[in-house]
Amino acid sequence: MLLILISWLYIAFTLLIWGTAGNQWLKTQVRIPLVKTILGFGLVTFFASIWAFFGRIHWEFHLALLVLNVFLGWRYYPLWKRAVFQSYLRFQAWSWPLKGYFVVVSLLLLAQCASAPYVIDNESYYIQNIKWLNEYGLVKGLINLHFFLGQLSGWHIAQSAFNFSFLYDRFNDLSGLLVWYGFAFAMERLSIYFELKKRIDLVVGLFPLTALLLFQFISAPSPDVVVYVLSFLIFYLFITEFHQPTRATFVQLTFLVLFTLLAKNTALTLALLPLYWFVVHFKTLNICFPKVASICGLTLGLFVVKNVITCGVPVFPSQLFSGQYFDYSLPPEIEHFYYEELKKYGYFLTTENYDAFSRWELFLRWLQLPKMNGLFNKLEVLLLVLTPFVFFIIKEKGYRVVYGILVIQLGVLFATSPQYRFFLNGILFLTCLWLSLVISQRKAVYSLLFISLLPVFWAVLVPVNLNRFSNYRFMLELSHFKPEYTLTPHPNSKYQMYFEPLKEGNLNYYSPKSNDFFWGTYNGPLPTVNKEQIEYFKTYFHLIPQQRTNNLKDGFYSKYLPDDTQRTP
Repeated sequence: MLLILISWLYIAFTLLIWGTAGNQWLKTQVRIPLVKTILGFGLVTFFASIWAFFGRIHWEFHLALLVLNVFLGWRYYPLWKRAVFQSYLRFQAWSWPLKGYFVVVSLLLLAQCASAPYVIDNESYYIQNIKWLNEYGLVKGLINLHFFLGQLSGWHIAQSAFNFSFLYDRFNDLSGLLVWYGFAFAMERLSIYFELKKRIDLVVGLFPLTALLLFQFISAPSPDVVVYVLSFLIFYLFITEFHQPTRATFVQLTFLVLFTLLAKNTALTLALLPLYWFVVHFKTLNICFPKVASICGLTLGLFVVKNVITCGVPVFPSQLFSGQYFDYSLPPEIEHFYYEELKKYGYFLTTENYDAFSRWELFLRWLQLPKMNGLFNKLEVLLLVLTPFVFFIIKEKGYRVVYGILVIQLGVLFATSPQYRFFLNGILFLTCLWLSLVISQRKAVYSLLFISLLPVFWAVLVPVNLNRFSNYRFMLELSHFKPEYTLTPHPNSKYQMYFEPLKEGNLNYYSPKSNDFFWGTYNGPLPTVNKEQIEYFKTYFHLIPQQRTNNLKDGFYSKYLPDDTQRTP
């Protein structure tokens, strides 16, 4: 916990001065501290992305970042000093219950981040993607080694810039820091709500009630966390400034949406919110089009170049730009396999059953899934069906536009990969909207906040078996805090895994000795891939990953084998 806290203090200072500098450069007139923080996140991520095109994100990067921190800290000293003082005054203005809640939840956040990571994707590609960035930067054709590595997120680039791998190998907790910022924003909105009684402040202020759910993501760099936290901020800005958005707010909203998409492109429909503003308020906002277009162009350029390097295609995952553009592009056979698996995953069906089901049968199957999946799927549909009735009470049009965007989002996800976690931002926001109708008094809100902490305490401190609640394998036991984590956190992988060196063609790789998880790479040395995965693609697709040269930095390609290649024993 203590080491994580120290790292967070340095990261917070970096984000503050970069956000302050960005606010001056872009003239965004940011008044909300969380917006300035995300501005800092975005600028550091852009810097790290450009750096990764040419080299590793290692001690050289951190030295350059430190020099820039010193320069920007000196250059904008009066501004960031004033921001710190204003944040202190805001905190002082909170009531004692809000202060107490925030202190307790902050300690719980640190405890959970110090515990073993829980998200299974952390064991398949989060750790490995960040490790490749730290040791080699962006690597050509990395997707050929393990196609989940093609899902490299902007959030993983941000984590690689803040995990200090050359000093310590257990920092993996940027998601926890973002949630901490989100809770601070929510507490401030609650404090203001009790004075001004604006509903959107209450809706956002109830965001911490989702802590039990969010805590299961924060000990790993999950891009989903970015979507969950920033959706509340994006919806807040959109609804608050709905009728007369200023040019500065329009730029802020666009930047927030772009950073969210850089972290997780399943949130693509959020881009409709700044687009809506631009169309409806064109006469006011068109003058800042060059600035917005420049930010969009930079973000899109980084996204495309990142994909071209790691995947050999401009956009991944997407079938719109499939093709063999480079010698290291993913072969169409494996690409087809990936998308087939992706669309079936949300239904838990075999290929034969999926192809035999009609759209309506697929919807019923999705709705009737057992355990946690079916519960959240039913909740999604229920919220979308019932929420229009809320608009007889809530007259603000901004809520209706947000609702329409969420309907579109669910429709897109249902057509691609209908996993409930991709719509969880909508579930959380609409749930808080409904709660705001029945819980608005100060004592009731305080009581609900503290009551919601009880299951969080339980989840953080007591081992919990989730096998009976979820359809996903390996969701067996939540991570929980142990006294030895007070100073040093748990390693970045949940599992203590051993690896064996193997060779396939010119590829020397490491494979986990336990093969229970087909996609598992854990915290293995580079390059790590499960030997069962190598053998599977070798047997059924006659393809094996190979190094392009003797240098891992030069990347990988997929080599076709003769059709009569036999499975090795």
